[in-house]
Amino acid sequence: MNAVQSAKPPRAGSASRPVKLACRGLWKVFGNGAEQFLNRHGADARSADFTGSGLVPAVRDVNIEVAEGEIFIIMGLSGSGKSTLVRCLTRLVEPTMGEVLLEGRDLLAASEQELVEIRRHKMGMVFQNFALLPHLTVLGNIAFPLEVQGVAKAERETRARELVELVGLKGREDSYPRELSGGQQQRVGIARSLAVRPRIWFLDEPFSALDPLIRREMQAELLRLQGVLHKTIVFITHDFDEAIRLADRIAIMKDGAIIQVGTPEELVTQPATDYVAEFTRDVQRAKVISAGRLMTPPTANQFAGRVAADARVSTFASAIVRATDPYAVTDADGRVIGQISGQSVVDLLAGREAAV
Repeated sequence: MNAVQSAKPPRAGSASRPVKLACRGLWKVFGNGAEQFLNRHGADARSADFTGSGLVPAVRDVNIEVAEGEIFIIMGLSGSGKSTLVRCLTRLVEPTMGEVLLEGRDLLAASEQELVEIRRHKMGMVFQNFALLPHLTVLGNIAFPLEVQGVAKAERETRARELVELVGLKGREDSYPRELSGGQQQRVGIARSLAVRPRIWFLDEPFSALDPLIRREMQAELLRLQGVLHKTIVFITHDFDEAIRLADRIAIMKDGAIIQVGTPEELVTQPATDYVAEFTRDVQRAKVISAGRLMTPPTANQFAGRVAADARVSTFASAIVRATDPYAVTDADGRVIGQISGQSVVDLLAGREAAV
């Protein structure tokens, strides 16, 4: 009997894990008098007409919670506010109003010096621009944040060498950025951001400048690292295929506001608005629909294979459509909780599936 595993290691749902990062009523409005405008409109500010005010609302009344160990992806079209939101969460951009809570502490109440220490010791950041220092080697670039912290040379080099191996660059320690490919440079950027052992990791479209093959390799590398490090990750992308491959949950933004937060499967099968439905319209459903969502009660006398309930259909479709018997669907403990037929998978692939 064949056993098909889920594409990502099974983990407890975000609801069962403590909240690592949250924001409440978060606004960023550019222009003079922004705070007074928001105070004047109060609870109606989100629907207020900013036309003629000279103000530009980039982030509108955002409320999110990111669980410990979660890959939380923020996505939207260009200009939707996703990068501004992440910069507000790190206070690289100062929010106009609201709360940002890291491990329960309001970052907006932190002094400049406290914020510097939080960024140095608790946050890792990776951006689309690799921003490597051209005069430093791979090892020097990775160790640089530790040098800023005042870590002794021997200790920072030891940690940097560990990270070189972790990201698959062993043997390139003495290379300079100009001697590396784009993918290798991004690996250095990732390793550098991990040098401080951050509690939360922010990645703003880190792979968008890479060609498709290298981009896919880097996505796989991120998942491999997450399997080892179990970081809390906030990741920005405009690519839904990238999002569904990486995300535990996705927040979709439009005009500075969060339209819907959910798992990739929830966004595709239960869009909250016409905008979300249109946003996800061209997604290959087999990549997001799970066996658990497609299963029926177990009635078969024998099964051709077993598949985890959270396994996406694309991971086992080719095997099940050739089978004469259905597959058993199992829970995290290996118990059979349902069955799935080859015909139901064919119907899904052909766009003929029943409502799921």
